[in-house]
Amino acid sequence: MGFHDFVLLFCSVWCVFFVGSCSSQLQSSQTQVLLQLKKHLEYPRQLEIWRDRWTDLCSISSSGQVNVTCKDNFVTELSILGDKPTKGRDFDGFAIPNQTLSDIFSMDSFVATLARLTGLRVLSLVSLGMWGPLPDRIHRLYALEHLDLSSNYLYGSIPPKICTMVNLQTLGLGDNFFNGTIPNLFNSSSNLSVLSLRNNRLKGPFPPSILSVTSLKDIDMSSNQISGILQDFSALSSLEQLDLRENKLESFLPAMPKGLISLFFSRNSFSGEIPKRYGQLNGLQKLDVSFNALTGTAPAELFSLPNISYLNLASNLLTGPLQSHLRCSSQLTFVDLSYNRLVGDLPSSLSTRSETRVVMSDGNCLSGSVQHQHAVSYCTEPHVKKKSYRVGIFVGVIVGILLISVVLALAIVITCKKCFLRGVSEKHLLHKTVQDSSYEPGFSSELVTNARYISETAKLGREDLPTCRSYSLEELKEATNNFENSTFMGENIYGKLYRGKLESGIQIVIRSLPVSKKYSVRNFKLRLDLLAKLRHPHLVSLLGHCIDGVVGENNETNVFLIYEYVPNGTFQIYLSGDSPGKVFNWSERLSVLINIAKAVHFLHTGMIPGFFKNRLKTNNILLNENWMAKLSDYGLSIISEEADACGVKGESPNSWQMKMLEDDVYSFGFILLEALAGPSVSAKREAVVLNVMASFNSEDGWKQIVDPVVQATCSKESLFVVISITNKCISPESWNRPSIEDVLWNLQYASQIQATADGDHRI
Repeated sequence: MGFHDFVLLFCSVWCVFFVGSCSSQLQSSQTQVLLQLKKHLEYPRQLEIWRDRWTDLCSISSSGQVNVTCKDNFVTELSILGDKPTKGRDFDGFAIPNQTLSDIFSMDSFVATLARLTGLRVLSLVSLGMWGPLPDRIHRLYALEHLDLSSNYLYGSIPPKICTMVNLQTLGLGDNFFNGTIPNLFNSSSNLSVLSLRNNRLKGPFPPSILSVTSLKDIDMSSNQISGILQDFSALSSLEQLDLRENKLESFLPAMPKGLISLFFSRNSFSGEIPKRYGQLNGLQKLDVSFNALTGTAPAELFSLPNISYLNLASNLLTGPLQSHLRCSSQLTFVDLSYNRLVGDLPSSLSTRSETRVVMSDGNCLSGSVQHQHAVSYCTEPHVKKKSYRVGIFVGVIVGILLISVVLALAIVITCKKCFLRGVSEKHLLHKTVQDSSYEPGFSSELVTNARYISETAKLGREDLPTCRSYSLEELKEATNNFENSTFMGENIYGKLYRGKLESGIQIVIRSLPVSKKYSVRNFKLRLDLLAKLRHPHLVSLLGHCIDGVVGENNETNVFLIYEYVPNGTFQIYLSGDSPGKVFNWSERLSVLINIAKAVHFLHTGMIPGFFKNRLKTNNILLNENWMAKLSDYGLSIISEEADACGVKGESPNSWQMKMLEDDVYSFGFILLEALAGPSVSAKREAVVLNVMASFNSEDGWKQIVDPVVQATCSKESLFVVISITNKCISPESWNRPSIEDVLWNLQYASQIQATADGDHRI
């Protein structure tokens, strides 16, 4: 072999080895996602082995706490077992030191990052202290076959779209704080085999759609508040384990499939007799129906089932004698018959002492040498009737007391009717008016039920700002030198703006808002109070209000709203390359957009009722001293009729803001457009704007439209994500527009792509 042939062979072998070794490496983007997840989880001890992006995470040997499996350069399995405490927990929906992740943790952002691991088949994140509602977008992990998020602090409803994950075989959400109803969206096409929702706060009925998932083998919904009746389980031919103990079920015991192995129904309110067909469940090994209200006799067939090893019938209302020649299975090691109303002799198969079988029979009326029994009369007396008689007397007394109380209350109401009638009616009017103007079609009652109430939103505000209060006109005049011209900041459809400074030194902005609507005093103040409770890091906080005049009279009344001062101007002035000073790059624009999307999402879903018609535009996005974005002029539609007015200087009657004010997502689409292309494009007529958006879809058309600053600082993939969601937001058909939650997810995804690209560039 010549020298050249030897060199050629060496190069060939080296290339094969190099390519082979590279193929086992993760894509850099996948590694970056894992490192971002480590950051989201606040650098847990278990992930210290994930040092940096150069670490081959796939080659790290699996431990009992962390496992990463890869295939074809993609992560297919991610399992992390944390050490956050799960016992004796008391959780109210907010971060708990040393138990949950900190108050800056966002389950929404965490899932958005997870969704970039598109090849995931197995995801297990247990005891990591994750908290917050589980976002519906979890279904974007469409390839998942195993999902286990147990032993965390997740609350709210189980996302309905989980039911659309057709590849899912195992779903574990146990030991959390879910408090909604279980989605009734399962169907026969599901491949679900294991469903664990144990130890939550789930309520409502057992979803009948689960009974169509014939692939189910294990259902565990124990320790919840599930109520109502159960239907026939016979169709679940694969079912082996069913655990519904410690709920509020009150039906008769339902029929079960013949292949069942374990059945736990204890601590409910089941009634009626134990079905005789339970004696034909030849595969049954464990049966626990204790602490219910079951009646009748104990079927002898249960004791002789060929595989039965555990039988618990304690604390029911079972009556009558047991068969004297009762035959027990050789597998039966535990029997509990205690605290029923059984009489007669204990069968020899149960009374004979055995080292392999435990039998408990206290609290019955059994004869012979059995200890701790009642007299026979206890088990033969008509206890139910006696109890009913006593209950009847008790109920009669209570009803009498209630009638007397009602009469007294009625007298008080009639006496005070004139004083209270007006206030009650006004409060009702406020509730109805706000709801009618706030809710939009498509909001399910479940979403409304599980939304965070407004009383909880105060915890999201800034602690350095004073609580909202009523100011006198004299205080405002002092803060603005009697509203002198030097304090005037501008004017829009909501009135004039003035800058001032309170006696405490806090800088403020005062909006003079003319109110011509005929509100009563109480009704209007209730509206102001509702607006004042909106506190969020990305909303300009309302610090107080002042009413000058008499609300409800025909003359015009001035209302002054006092806001925190946000010093660094509007978002719009940082978007134009022609403007002096700072111009935002793509990452900075994405940060602002995400901040405002979070604010709008909060306004829509963070309280009941939600706030819509929020007049979204770049001039209403302000930047504070730390360049954090805050939305102003939100929620004013509930106290002013001027929201739909036109003709004020600077507001064209044909502008998109006026025509589409009722759709916040549409308005947000134009904010996205300005971030992409600058204010000049967004200011054009709507028909021109739609043509511009169409140009985005051509191969090079976007280069003619997108701001040069954006082009110079963006990742192409990140840019296209935002272009796509912008197109959807400005769709002429309202039904085709995304939710603000979907917009937020896409922006966070685009930001993560950009962060990865920036990291690659720095390296």
